[in-house]
Amino acid sequence: MTDSVNSRGPRAKDAGKRQRLMAAAARILHEQGVERTTIADIARAADVPVGNVYYYFKTKDELVEAALSQHTEYLKELTGRLDGLPDPRERLKGLVTAWVGARDVAARYGCPTGTLAVELDKRAEGGLDLSVGQVIRQLLEWVEQQYRQLGVAEPDGRALALVGAYQGMSLLSNALRDPEIMTREGARLLRELDSLA
Repeated sequence: MTDSVNSRGPRAKDAGKRQRLMAAAARILHEQGVERTTIADIARAADVPVGNVYYYFKTKDELVEAALSQHTEYLKELTGRLDGLPDPRERLKGLVTAWVGARDVAARYGCPTGTLAVELDKRAEGGLDLSVGQVIRQLLEWVEQQYRQLGVAEPDGRALALVGAYQGMSLLSNALRDPEIMTREGARLLRELDSLA
């Protein structure tokens, strides 16, 4: 019994370091941007020696991919919780409420995925820019599914409008350093959702 516990110890420790690095990458890349962030910054935030980072991630781009994976996981967790609500309108309202709940972070750093999308778009096409687009596409598809279940016309257009409104209010909140933009726009989005037939 002791041997099996000990044999799992290093693996669990390795998985813990990897997870800490992924979480730190998502946070630090959001706060500082890809170009300003170093592997040492992420290692420090994860409390992992810099030399150990290369055991898990060979390049900074692999850390960016790990951050995108974290964003995908967060989105899955959020939509999974919201899927527990019986009504698609309430799910959409829960999504808006979650966005507004992160208003202080958005005012300081913008939308985590949106800011990465803008930054990575400046690189050569066909790489990480496509990966970040997939995260946003997953959100769009989930929102569209909710509108479709509500039976509204043009659920794809409504999904684009809702996610676009979020990106816009995040950007403006960040540019003006005013979290109340998120509060006001979120309230407007909630009223719109309540007004759907």
